[in-house]
Amino acid sequence: MIAGDWPTALAPMQDVTSLPFMQVVGRRGSPDFFFTEFIRVHAHSRIDPDILSSIYDKPDGRPVFAQLIGENLDELLRVAKELKSLPVAGVDLNLGCPAPRVYKKNVGGGLLRDPEKIREILEVLAEAEPSLLSVKMRIGFEDDRFFESILGIIAESEVGLVSVHARTVKGGYQSEPSYLHVAKAVGILPCPVLLNGSVDTPHDALRLREETGVHGIMIGRSAIRNPWIFRQIRELQAGLQIFRPKMGDLHGYVEDLYRSLDKPNIEETRLVARMKKFLNYIGLSVDCEGSFLYAMRRAKTRSELFTICHEYMTKPEIVDENFSLEPFDGLTRPKVKKCLGGSS
Repeated sequence: MIAGDWPTALAPMQDVTSLPFMQVVGRRGSPDFFFTEFIRVHAHSRIDPDILSSIYDKPDGRPVFAQLIGENLDELLRVAKELKSLPVAGVDLNLGCPAPRVYKKNVGGGLLRDPEKIREILEVLAEAEPSLLSVKMRIGFEDDRFFESILGIIAESEVGLVSVHARTVKGGYQSEPSYLHVAKAVGILPCPVLLNGSVDTPHDALRLREETGVHGIMIGRSAIRNPWIFRQIRELQAGLQIFRPKMGDLHGYVEDLYRSLDKPNIEETRLVARMKKFLNYIGLSVDCEGSFLYAMRRAKTRSELFTICHEYMTKPEIVDENFSLEPFDGLTRPKVKKCLGGSS
């Protein structure tokens, strides 16, 4: 199957999509555009310097959207106006974060319970006259009761791009995605729609775009596991054979990620702990038994961590094996349940 040229985006992920990770992905094939981690908006809030760096030093000069999370109208307007002077592609409103500590404050995914508040926020953000106003949303909070009404509000607003994660907030990341809801958004909204949620492989991206009619595909966790996925999608679009990374390439990615996340004065144990957050996803394609995940989660030092990585990625009998494009069946984060039908 050969597809035309359509865009991809790296999904915003808190504590993940900082500039270092954007650059690591960019070195393996950038998406068409990026989104920052969310900017918390409240009284006297300021844009985090690390987020500013991801705006100014964007990889490959790709467009970067600045994502906002909040519900105070005056403060949202203030920060959106500040962003207008920065080199951002647009301002994105977070209507999807599923973290309880977030939605309990009636921000992020919590706003999906209050369509009229969403209307007010979009009207205020439009006042700031951003270069492009976008929304990243889920299909509802605990069900889809407000989904169509929220889409109607967005359709009447000045929103120019919508990314739809095909789950509810309460569905988190493990529930079955409903791509029919994404297709419904395509039919209702006058603006481009990006599909997000469980796009595991480049072939999934092409299939889901064809099935739903979306403008493009946004990928989050699968880009942590496979940072070559945007390159691979572009190769499929062109009808080319896709790049198949080897386990040695995966080890190089892990080394690059560690170096990129390292900062002056950061304790080794803290950096190792942060790396584990990424390796929880990377490990889903390392071995089908979950042994790498089990061992990696017990590492305390850089030496211990990379000894384990060497064992599973660069031993002579492993280094030239193809890295699995799909996560192994049955491996979940953070617990390993079963492998290819085997027992736990």
